[in-house]
Amino acid sequence: MLRIQNLYKTFNKDTVNENKLFQGLSLNVKKGDFITVIGSNGAGKSTLLNIISGTIPCDEGSIFLNEKDISNIPEHKISKLVGRVFQDPKMATSPSMTVLENMSMALNKNKLFGFSWGIERKKINEIKNSLSKLSLGLENKLEVKVGLLSGGQRQAMALLMATISNPCLLLLDEHMAALDPNTSEIIAQLTDKIVTDSKITTLMVTHNLKQAISMGNRLIMMHRGRIILDIEGEEKKSLTPERLMVLFSDKEKSDMLSDRLMLA
Repeated sequence: MLRIQNLYKTFNKDTVNENKLFQGLSLNVKKGDFITVIGSNGAGKSTLLNIISGTIPCDEGSIFLNEKDISNIPEHKISKLVGRVFQDPKMATSPSMTVLENMSMALNKNKLFGFSWGIERKKINEIKNSLSKLSLGLENKLEVKVGLLSGGQRQAMALLMATISNPCLLLLDEHMAALDPNTSEIIAQLTDKIVTDSKITTLMVTHNLKQAISMGNRLIMMHRGRIILDIEGEEKKSLTPERLMVLFSDKEKSDMLSDRLMLA
C-alpha cells in the first residue's frame, strides 16, 4: 500500500542550525495495516506524515502509494488519496459553516465542482446516519455552526470527514493530544472503530504509550530520524508501557555511546 525508499530530509542546510533528520529512511506498509508511531520529540514523526502528504518535499528518495510514485506530486493532488486529521480540532473543519455544510463538503471530495447545490437533499439522511454512528448527538445538530461545538465533537467530525470518502491512506497526527483524558478515550474508541470497520490503512502518531500498544496491529518507534523498533502481532500485544520505556532508554544509551566513539 505504502512504500518509502531511502528518504532524505535536511532542514536549514549549510547553516549552523543544519538538521539532517532523515538519512535513508525506508518503510513498507501493507494494505490494512494500522500502525501506531511513537518516539522522542524531534524524532521525525510529524515530518514523516508531512512528507507523505506532500506538505513538505523530501530532498531525496521515493514514496509509492498503491505503486504510484507520489514523491513529487502537489499536496492538493495527494489529498485526493490521503485523509488526514491534525492535533488541533480546528484545522480540519470550517467553524463558520454548519455541521451539514462541513459534511457535504467532505462527501463531495474528489468530485468535480460546478454550478450546482453544495448540499444535496437526498444525501442528508446519509449524513445523519454517518453522524449517528459517533454517538455524540451531532445528527441532531445539522444546522449548528461547527465553531460552537466542543473540541471532542469537532475532532470526531474531522475523523469522520477524513474517512467518509474512503481514502487509500489515513494519517493521524496526534489527533487526541489536545483533548482532555475522557474525551481522548472517546476519540480513541471512535478511531479504532472507524479504522477497523473501514479497513483503512492508517499511520497514527501518538505520545500515549497505552494507546500505542492497545490500538492497531503494528507499532513503530522513531528516534533521531530512524525507525529503531518495528513490531506487530503477538509481540506487540505482549508489550507494556514500562517495557517500551526500557527499550527506548536502551537505544538512547546505545546512541550516546556511538556518538562518543565517533568523537573520540
